[in-house]
Amino acid sequence: MTTRILPAVGDPDAARAVAGLLSQLPDAEPAVPVTDSTQLTDTLARLAGDSLDELPEVVLVHERIGPVPALELIREVALRFPAVGVVLITADASPGLFSAAMDSGARGLVALPLSYEELAGRVQSVAQWATGVRRHLGTGGDLAAGPGGVVVTVSGAKGGVGTTVVAIQLALAAQASGQSVALVDLDLQTGDVGSYLDVRFRRSIVDLAGIQDITPRVLQDAVFGHESGVSLLLAPKEGERGEEVSDRSVRQVVSSLRSRNAVVVIDCGAQMNAANAAAIEMADTALLVTTPDVVSVRAAKRLVTMWKRLQIRKAEDTVAVVNRHTRSTEIQPPLIQRITGTAVAGTTVPAGYKELQSTVDAGRLHELDAKSAVKQALWGLAGELGLVKAEALARLQGRHRDRGSVGLRRRRSHGAEGVPRQGRKT
Repeated sequence: MTTRILPAVGDPDAARAVAGLLSQLPDAEPAVPVTDSTQLTDTLARLAGDSLDELPEVVLVHERIGPVPALELIREVALRFPAVGVVLITADASPGLFSAAMDSGARGLVALPLSYEELAGRVQSVAQWATGVRRHLGTGGDLAAGPGGVVVTVSGAKGGVGTTVVAIQLALAAQASGQSVALVDLDLQTGDVGSYLDVRFRRSIVDLAGIQDITPRVLQDAVFGHESGVSLLLAPKEGERGEEVSDRSVRQVVSSLRSRNAVVVIDCGAQMNAANAAAIEMADTALLVTTPDVVSVRAAKRLVTMWKRLQIRKAEDTVAVVNRHTRSTEIQPPLIQRITGTAVAGTTVPAGYKELQSTVDAGRLHELDAKSAVKQALWGLAGELGLVKAEALARLQGRHRDRGSVGLRRRRSHGAEGVPRQGRKT
């Protein structure tokens, strides 16, 4: 049996050493080493998207992989791809680290400097374990060990560009198509998802910050089931408590939500911190909302440049969403794409202050009229991003048009105030 091995080693010298030893293993098929945590998770997600059978049996994670720390990366891989055996390569072979690695989901540990015998024995043992797990999952017919749900982060180039409206409507569109959806408010100091959806709930993401193992019961206690069907994980009421949410806790929360929902939408706001940086790094799709004006576009450019410097996200892997777009403005999507270096969504969102105002003021954004140009654009964006399948989107839009036509006919037959014409006094 051929064992497929994917090394994740950031240091070039260490990568060459690992690759050299792996090439000597019998019946081994080592892949070219990936150089960082994002590349590893992206590679595994792509392979799993083709077929779960394409996943490697063994993943080797070097202790100096970055930017996500090795143990947290192992935890994420173990949660998203449980049929993959992960081995930690480390110079610290102490019982404490061994225990921590096992708690994170590793199947073994190999000490540095590497020896052929130890590496071969550990790879063989883990490969046998992975094969057994896959055989069991295959016969059971339940491949819950898949790559998990899709994670989409929504960030603002600056405050006030409409980030929360975009995040909420994307989540509502995905939920209306029959998918399980979680919406996370990671704008930790000034998050307003609860206000937009008329929610008063004492639990927040802070309640999960210090928990080492987020069980389904613990997660359920912190999540609010909204009347729209979307599960909400809110920002804390006291903004200063946002400092309690670390990048490590965000990775745990996002991984747990991803494993239990088809779609996870995260409102990251416009402020940059370690918590939302971790979410953006983990995201399958990272959206950056901007308005077509000089100040916002410059802010978007600064933000993607900072993401690149901090190895959070490359500009070309970020999708810019143009909100409050008009054809008359001088700044159009192609110019924004050239300035920021991002991809720009084909769907632009028109300005809609009047149609949004009443629902926002009432905290009922989920009841935004189906005929709203803003809602139609954002639900179209959800379809463009793959959060709603084309046939489901067409069905939803058709249903909303039908409802709008019925309402229009009813208003016409009843007059402007809803009173039947024949019964109105003249």
